[in-house]
Amino acid sequence: MEKFLFVLTRGLEDPTRVTRTFQLAKVAKESGSEVTIFLTDDAVVLAKPGMTDHVKAPTGDEANAYFPYLVENKVPIFV
Repeated sequence: MEKFLFVLTRGLEDPTRVTRTFQLAKVAKESGSEVTIFLTDDAVVLAKPGMTDHVKAPTGDEANAYFPYLVENKVPIFV
């Protein structure tokens, strides 16, 4: 099994990086890999319930399309 560590330092000011990080973490988890996420610096705000609800990248991707899956599948998210 492969292991992936995602470290997100950007928060609401960079919806593209937030969304992409959660998307890639979801893909890795779905493929059977072990996934861990660290939220640091500006990204710690995302740990507060509801904060990912309105994160939308200019591409149209939304963080909430990926984040609930990570929580439901018990991906460790450290702050």
